[in-house]
Amino acid sequence: MIGSRTRSRQLALQALYSYDQDPERRRTTMASTLKDAEASAEVRAFAAELTEGVLHRLGEIDKLIAEAAHNWDMQRLASIDRNVLRLAIHELLDRDDIPAAVTIDEAIELSKRFSTAQSGAFVNGILDRIRRDMGLISEGDDSPPVELAPPPPPPDSDDLGTFSLNPAEPD
Repeated sequence: MIGSRTRSRQLALQALYSYDQDPERRRTTMASTLKDAEASAEVRAFAAELTEGVLHRLGEIDKLIAEAAHNWDMQRLASIDRNVLRLAIHELLDRDDIPAAVTIDEAIELSKRFSTAQSGAFVNGILDRIRRDMGLISEGDDSPPVELAPPPPPPDSDDLGTFSLNPAEPD
């Protein structure tokens, strides 16, 4: 069984993904994604907090991603990866109640579960760079920076359907 915060992050990711996919009705689509989710009120409330936090600082967050990815075009990143990074960076910037290591671990798991096989390494590299740039290094953490993996290729066009919180289990 997954924890309520993990489920909230999944739901927030789904809402941000829907926000990206429907430029004409972004806010409406995102709000209905949150409202219609089969989740407790607590899970939906935290997911809404996360999505609003991302949208509040979206320009700043996207700039941090672009800088950490050596000016990689944001629109060329897979939508799931882009939104996993946005969620995690919002947590790093604005959620002092969540340790940076937890945020990064959760983001890696989200990207591995809902994106490509290479996404975990890419997300880890970007977030490690941003965490270090922000000075969010734990006491005694003298590990070298994670080598930045290249962005994974976007999924095939056949894989661009709706985002699901219940991906097929790996073989």
